[in-house]
Amino acid sequence: MTASISAGDVTRHKWWGWGMDDVRFRFDNKPAFPPLAKNKIGVDLEEITQFDDPDLADHEVPETRLKKPVRTALEDVVGAENVRVDDEYRVLHSFGRSLTDLFQVRSGHFERLVDAVVYPGSEHEVAAVLRLALDKDLVLIPYGGGSCISGSVTPDPAEKRQIITVNLGRMREVVSIDDTAGLARVQAGVYGPDLEEQLAAQGWTMGHFPDSFTYSTLGGWAATRSSGMQSDKYGDIEDIVRGMRVVHPEGTVVTKPIPGRDSGPSVHEMILGSEGRMGIITELTVQVHRLPQVRQVIAYMYPDWEHGIRGMHAIARSTDVSPTFTRLSDGPETEFSLAMVKEPTSTKGKVAAKVQDGLFSYLRSKGWDTDEEMSISYVCFEGSKETVEHQKSIVKKLVKGAGGITLGAGPGAIYDQKKFDTPYLRDFLLSYQVFGDVCDTGATWSNINEVHAKVYEAFYEAQRKQGLPGFMFCHMSHSYHSGACLYFTFALKYTSEDKALEQYLTAKRAVQQAFVDLGSTVSHHHAVGSEHQPWLTEDIGELGEHIIEGLFEQNDPGRNLNPGKIVTP
Repeated sequence: MTASISAGDVTRHKWWGWGMDDVRFRFDNKPAFPPLAKNKIGVDLEEITQFDDPDLADHEVPETRLKKPVRTALEDVVGAENVRVDDEYRVLHSFGRSLTDLFQVRSGHFERLVDAVVYPGSEHEVAAVLRLALDKDLVLIPYGGGSCISGSVTPDPAEKRQIITVNLGRMREVVSIDDTAGLARVQAGVYGPDLEEQLAAQGWTMGHFPDSFTYSTLGGWAATRSSGMQSDKYGDIEDIVRGMRVVHPEGTVVTKPIPGRDSGPSVHEMILGSEGRMGIITELTVQVHRLPQVRQVIAYMYPDWEHGIRGMHAIARSTDVSPTFTRLSDGPETEFSLAMVKEPTSTKGKVAAKVQDGLFSYLRSKGWDTDEEMSISYVCFEGSKETVEHQKSIVKKLVKGAGGITLGAGPGAIYDQKKFDTPYLRDFLLSYQVFGDVCDTGATWSNINEVHAKVYEAFYEAQRKQGLPGFMFCHMSHSYHSGACLYFTFALKYTSEDKALEQYLTAKRAVQQAFVDLGSTVSHHHAVGSEHQPWLTEDIGELGEHIIEGLFEQNDPGRNLNPGKIVTP
């Protein structure tokens, strides 16, 4: 058990961007990155070499609307030090980390902020805060880690009632582990690194590592149906979470951690992905696994995307291998990844760079396009030394059969070490008036290439009509029996502050509309919130949307719990 903490000790983002104040994206040690930025989106990174961080004092922050009796009542529940109404806390908790959020917060567009941030320290305190919200007709928004990119924690600008954000960061304990069942009871406010540290101390892992891992919580993962990069082995969050405790307007909902349920429609599933509209998740029982003896990430290369997909499909369908994760970058993402490589300074690094140059020269002699088509892939293996070596040998044959080659563990290790750093790049790009965002969807193996190609067409057509340059790349991850996730990243330079959001949204709408037009889903693992809501009807149908509306209306008739998320009522 870790020591009790107060609100001021809870992990949080900087108010204007991602993560820690002292972490920045650098390009001065990446010689291929500036030419890529200039070629793809017309940005000269050398034009500006020094940036001043945004200063909250430069903006007018609206005063809290929290009434004194309500504040006193909240302080009576959680303690005065755990009710925060200061400007920075309110600004931070009024926005997630979508590009719309980041642009608004950096520009000082504080149309409607939350009025207080409350940090309960127990389920009992959560229940008391919820009762107070119902009694006083407050709006209550669960925060998680605030890393969402779908508008799930952003309040409605038109909301007139007092708005309270609930941050469970003080509730961060692994309560117990059942060694025999392989289940752990965990408080919902624990952040990813703290969770894995507590589990690893006893020889366990949950195996869930989304890109937001360092700044997201277990409760937030469940509330948004998160998926981690190791879902091939450990499953998506709905596979990992076996039981929950949820503070509901009428009491506490408890779903049992039993392997298999036949109790009618699943209440458990109704709560997963509900984004706080069914109550506040306070504790989860999750599947845990013994730490593997060996973990290794191996890199492979294919001549192009189509060959890579054949390899990924062969691995997914093989009954002889069970990778922890499989990932395939298309040609543009491979080009981007190579541009992110640091300039070698050590003798070993310089030798490796020369070996890579020699390999690429050889591949070009064999007809490979090493500039735009070549596609890199990563496969992670875990288990005993013998198991890992056996599975590596099988995958090597499958990759070769699909026209690929094995690069080895070196590039794989670099990817594994840097996988959580990418979000900092978005903050950097915004300083150059560039939006960099992601959209993800699911596709079947039978239409995955069609979805890949037509989403590209939709994005570049939107940019052509806007008269703006743009750059898109994609990777495939999260393999399943019938298909996989396609994860698109795009960047565009906006022309002016007043046109910025519309130019960005024009591109994003084109991508999201392509998803649903092609029969794919509105998002694979980034929730609905408010930003993906416009496509929900096309995704699940009018009747499906009506069922969700009825569920929320029945459980929260006063619309006190994160109203307007997922569906409008």
